[in-house]
Amino acid sequence: MTATPPLDTTQVAIVTADGKVVRKATIAGSVGSFVEWYDYGIYGLLTTYIAINIMGGAEAGALFLTNVGFLVSFIARPFGSVICGYLGDRLGRRTLLASLLILISGATACIGLIPSQHVIGVAAPILLIALRVLQGFSAGGEVAGAMSFVGEYATDARRNYSMSFIAVGSFIALMFGSAFSAALITTLGDATMEAWGWRIPFLLAAPLGYIGFYIRRKMEETPHFEALRERKSVERNPLRAVFTSKKHLQAIALTIFLPALNGPGYYLLFAYMPTYLKTSLGEGHNFPMLQALTVTAFSLIAIVIAIPLMANLSDRIGRKPVLVIASVAVAVAAYPCFALITTGQFGLAVIATIVMAVAFSGHAAVVHTVLTEMFPTTVRYSAYSIGFSLSTIIFGGSAPLVMTELIRATGNSMVPAFTAILTAFITLGAVFFLRETKGLPLRSE
Repeated sequence: MTATPPLDTTQVAIVTADGKVVRKATIAGSVGSFVEWYDYGIYGLLTTYIAINIMGGAEAGALFLTNVGFLVSFIARPFGSVICGYLGDRLGRRTLLASLLILISGATACIGLIPSQHVIGVAAPILLIALRVLQGFSAGGEVAGAMSFVGEYATDARRNYSMSFIAVGSFIALMFGSAFSAALITTLGDATMEAWGWRIPFLLAAPLGYIGFYIRRKMEETPHFEALRERKSVERNPLRAVFTSKKHLQAIALTIFLPALNGPGYYLLFAYMPTYLKTSLGEGHNFPMLQALTVTAFSLIAIVIAIPLMANLSDRIGRKPVLVIASVAVAVAAYPCFALITTGQFGLAVIATIVMAVAFSGHAAVVHTVLTEMFPTTVRYSAYSIGFSLSTIIFGGSAPLVMTELIRATGNSMVPAFTAILTAFITLGAVFFLRETKGLPLRSE
C-alpha cells in the first residue's frame, strides 16, 4: 500500500487546527493589525500637532509637508513587501511577523521622541521622514503576512469570517487612537497637546508592540506552510516564480485594482477624516478637533459591528456579490453623505459617516480574503504583498496629500466624494475579472 500523500496530511492538520488554535491564530493576526493601524491612525489623527512641532507651523505648507510624511511611508511599502514577502515565502510567516511588529511600533515610539523643529531645526522633519520610511517598510510586509497567516489556519467554510477580525483589529485601533486622542485633548487642552501632549499616543506604541510580539511568538507556523516544508516544496526563489509566471502577474494586476476602494475607505473615511473635518470644510463649517474625533469614532463603531456580519454573508453567498454590493453602495452614498458632512452640523456628520462606514464594510470585510485566496502558498506572501502595496500607494497613501491640495486649489470640499465614487467604480470593474473562491481550499503550489 502506498503512503498517504502529503496533501492529505495538510488537510488533517488544517482540520486539527480548527477551534481553539484557529482562534489563537486570529488573535495573533488581529493584535498585529491593531498595532500597525494604531501607528498609522494616530499619525493621521494628530497631523495638525505634528505639523506645528515638526514642520514649524499649522499653515498650508506645513500640513503639506506633514502629509508628504504620510505618503513616503507608502512609497516605502513595496520595498518592504518584496523583501518581507521573499523571506516569508522562504522561511515562514510566524517569526517574520513577530519581528515586523517590533520595527513598526519602535519607529512609531521614536516619532514621539523627535525634538521640535525650533530645537533641532531641519533635522526634525528629516528624522520624521526617516521613521516614516521604516514604518512603511515594515507595514509593507505586515498586511499580506498577517492575512496569509490567519487564512492558512482557517477552515475553508469560515475563512472570511476568521480573517475579518484582522480588519476589525485595524478599525478598533483607529477607534482607540481617536478615543485616546480625544481624551488627551479634553484632559490636557489644545495648548498642552500642541506643546507636548501629542507625543503620548506615539510613545504608547512601544508597549503595544511588545504585547503583539509576545502573542505572535507563542504561535506555531501555519499548517499550509509546514506542509510545504514536509514535502520539500518551499519555493527557493518566490520572487522569480512570481515575475516569470503570466498567471501570477495577471493576479497581481487584479490585486492592484480590486482594492482601489480601500484607499478612500481607510484613509479618507477614517484616518484623514478628523483633519478633513477640522480644516477643509470652510469658515464656519469646520469642526473643533474633539468633535471631529467624536464623529470619526461613531463611524468606527459602525464598521467594527458591520465587518463580521458582511464576512459571514460572504462565506454564505460568495465573495463577488458582497464586493459588488459594497462598491455600488459607496458609489451611491458618497455624494449625499459628504454633502451632509460639509454642512458643519455635528448630527448630520455623524449620520453621514456611519452610512459611509456601513457601505464600505463589505469591501473591508472581504477584499483581503479574496487576495489571500488568489495565490498558492508557495508565493502567497510575496505576490499578495507586492500587488497590495502598489495599490496602497496609488489609491491610499497619496489620499491625504492629494485631497488637501485639491480642496485648497479648488475650494471644493466635495473632492473626497468624487474620489470615493471613482475608486468604487474601479473596484466594481475589477470584480468582474475575479474568480469566485468561496469555500474552496487554498492552493498549495
